[in-house]
Amino acid sequence: MRDGRREMPSPGANGGAATGVLPPVQTSLGCGTALPSMPVGTGSLNRLLTPRFTFLRTAFKTAPLFTLYDSAGAALPRCRGAAARGPPAPTRTEFPRNTAMNPQEAPASVPASPPPAPGAKPRRSRWVGTLVALVLVAMAGGGAWYLVQRASGGASDAPARPGGGRPMVTVGDAVARRAELPVIIDALGTVIPATSVTVRPQVSGLLTEVLFTEGQMVKKGQLLAQIDPRPFEQALLQAQGTRQRDEAQLENARLTLERYRTLLAQDSIARQDVDTQAALVRQLEGTVMTDRAQEGTARLNLGYTRIVAPASGRIGLRSVDAGNYVTSGDATGLATITQVNPIDVQFSVPQDRVGDIRAAQAASPALVVTALDRTRKTELDKGRFSTLDNQVDTTTGTVKAKARFDNAQGTLFPNQFVNVQLLLRTVSAVVVPVTAVRTGANGDYVYVINEDRKVSLRKVVRGQATVGQMAITEGLKEGERVVTEGGDRLQDGMAVQLPGAPGARGPRGGASGPRGAASGPQGAASAPQAGAEGEAGQRRQRPVQAP
Repeated sequence: MRDGRREMPSPGANGGAATGVLPPVQTSLGCGTALPSMPVGTGSLNRLLTPRFTFLRTAFKTAPLFTLYDSAGAALPRCRGAAARGPPAPTRTEFPRNTAMNPQEAPASVPASPPPAPGAKPRRSRWVGTLVALVLVAMAGGGAWYLVQRASGGASDAPARPGGGRPMVTVGDAVARRAELPVIIDALGTVIPATSVTVRPQVSGLLTEVLFTEGQMVKKGQLLAQIDPRPFEQALLQAQGTRQRDEAQLENARLTLERYRTLLAQDSIARQDVDTQAALVRQLEGTVMTDRAQEGTARLNLGYTRIVAPASGRIGLRSVDAGNYVTSGDATGLATITQVNPIDVQFSVPQDRVGDIRAAQAASPALVVTALDRTRKTELDKGRFSTLDNQVDTTTGTVKAKARFDNAQGTLFPNQFVNVQLLLRTVSAVVVPVTAVRTGANGDYVYVINEDRKVSLRKVVRGQATVGQMAITEGLKEGERVVTEGGDRLQDGMAVQLPGAPGARGPRGGASGPRGAASGPQGAASAPQAGAEGEAGQRRQRPVQAP
């Protein structure tokens, strides 16, 4: 082979096949090393070039150091095998041309370049690590720059002061107005039925009929159930018979007494007989009275076999079905009836407000009480204040109170928890939203918006308050505008931006003064763009809170 090309065998002078010289065979071991170069004949080339794992592993262990050569014969970088054996310097074996390719006839080897130091690291790996570290540092710096630019860009979108400096703060505002503020006591109450009755049987017997439907509205005296009346009818007849017998004996005794008295007047009978007969008459009168009472009891028990409603209201779930034997001592009864029209609400008020309630009762006997649902958004019903309890609960420091509601719509249900508002009176005062009043180290204060759109911190004295409004007794006048939202970012004297007002940016030409006027058509062309930015800024503002 010459210049990297293989020479094909040609016929020799004696008619045999000529033997050519191939370049030294380089065998890779996979770790950047090569087997020692050796001359290879054409006949054995295929066998030596065939990769065998056993051959390579054996060669790698036995040859401590190998050298790679390129096609021009120059030595390439070397890789160590078994460095612990301390091998001699590698050699490169070449044969003269037109000689027999016998490995045993190889000439003397040519020494190769010396091996590198044992502890030296490739320069390429160090260069790659340095490059990767520089790329990571560059990426981190770029990310930090992007975040900083993004934050500064968002801040630049805020409307700026006309004179420069800090950007103006967009705030919500409300106007202080004079209104009638109600003085209310809030409490948590429980709905209590005006009447709650458990329907129990008065006599024992077999329940034959149940004549009501669960949840039905019943009236007083309405038949609800029926107990078998036959045993009680027989008891009534027996009592009536006994009474009639004793009445007959009494009548006979009275006739006998009249005869004795006639004979006594004729002095024909002793007085003792007359007195004895009179005593017998009185005895029989007592017996007849007892018989009448027993008859009445029997008749009453017979009437108790008809179980009727003792009160008007809504009947609950029944606990006994027809066919069961009921007794008069049953604690559960048949059902429960609760009166819901009207209905009461019981709640507790602080003992410190008892004086206010009594004063309000003296001024207006009919105090209005409002029942609200759990969320305080839906009004259930309005009623009248009834009375206070006669003592203070020492465990809670409160006094129980009761109010009555008509409950015509049935919105109040027994044992329901409701929010109660007791209206004592109304006061006329300057009111602002509750969010406008703030508390600091020096007390309560508000931010008042002046005509130049700058805020002033002003101390105030708060009065009565409701859920959304608060009365200001000192420090604020009617018609002044106060800040309701965004006050946490304000300081005394800062300029503010109001929702719905023209944007603080304004037209760019106007902001630049003479420069904009001198710019001519360019300044005029920038005006619509600035107006569009002002509209976009207005859309980003929060809505104004209603006073």
